[in-house]
Amino acid sequence: MMSGTSMDGVDAVACVFNEKGCQFIARSFEPYSDMLRESLLSLCRSGPDEVVRMQNGANEIAKIYAKAFNKLLTDSGLNYKNIRAIGAHGQTIRHNPQIGASTQLINGALLAELTKTDVITDFRSRDLAAGGEGAPLVPAFHKWVLSGDVPRGILNIGGISNLTILPERGSEDEVLGFDCGPGNVLMDAWIEKVNHVRYDRDAMWARSGKVIPQLLESLKQEKFFSQVPPKSTGRELFNLPWLEARLNGEKPEDVQRTLVSFTAETVTDAIRNFAPHIKELRVCGGGAKNPLMISELALLNPDLLVTTTADLGVDPQDVEGLAFAWLAYRFDRRETGNLPSATGASGSRILGCLYPA
Repeated sequence: MMSGTSMDGVDAVACVFNEKGCQFIARSFEPYSDMLRESLLSLCRSGPDEVVRMQNGANEIAKIYAKAFNKLLTDSGLNYKNIRAIGAHGQTIRHNPQIGASTQLINGALLAELTKTDVITDFRSRDLAAGGEGAPLVPAFHKWVLSGDVPRGILNIGGISNLTILPERGSEDEVLGFDCGPGNVLMDAWIEKVNHVRYDRDAMWARSGKVIPQLLESLKQEKFFSQVPPKSTGRELFNLPWLEARLNGEKPEDVQRTLVSFTAETVTDAIRNFAPHIKELRVCGGGAKNPLMISELALLNPDLLVTTTADLGVDPQDVEGLAFAWLAYRFDRRETGNLPSATGASGSRILGCLYPA
């Protein structure tokens, strides 16, 4: 189960792993209430009584994860006794790899109590302890399930966009993975501020605007984009105040349209700088539902086949949920889950912490 930077809710996926691969069984989604989302967003910055609010938040996250789990069982006809373990990412509220820390809120003990199932969580800490960024963790899963006959990029556009560069199957080249910058986080924050909705469905509002070249260039001057991988980022850097500090009375719809190009261009810059050899770009995450984003990525990368991971047999909305199920599977087998080439850790590590049923 996964709840990402967009903070919209919990994606739950039931699957079976074995030596041959991954068998998908069922999915469910449990949205956050407006109250919970606002509470979690407030914890992304310093404020009063943070410890108690974090404790309450961890408990509430466990409860909504349990609700998503029970819904998944109901929809699939499974019983909790059929489930070997839950891989639970939790909700990131602070990501500070520069000090060796990243906080994902979830009360793993409470989730185990509510579901009567082993819970494996806290996947990032061990990689951070080994000198890594603690992110991105999904490239190892991408390598396992999405490698092909040509080198390809797997682009996850959630709140933050991250890119995995997969060599062709059988190659001894390393897998590269890193955060590119904002995915949907600024677009969602801007439309919520102006139009009081959580996201721009089918990019309809963005389509009504025009790209502002000066603003686009200003946004791209952020120092993060000149850093070399491994690198990761989050709401600590890319947030509404960061955006508003760079605005100067532009039309709101033009800002939204420019933010689509901002994500597409920073991803494209990352490909040109670090993966000019790839032949395909496969998109997953919430951004895969944004037709304007997909068309702009295709326009900016005319030499690449640009489609979603659905063409590889994996629904774009399921990739990250499957990835954390896979990390739980790896932990259960006491096998490593990180890729040092993606996170910068000093070596491969077993990731996670177990809360027995």
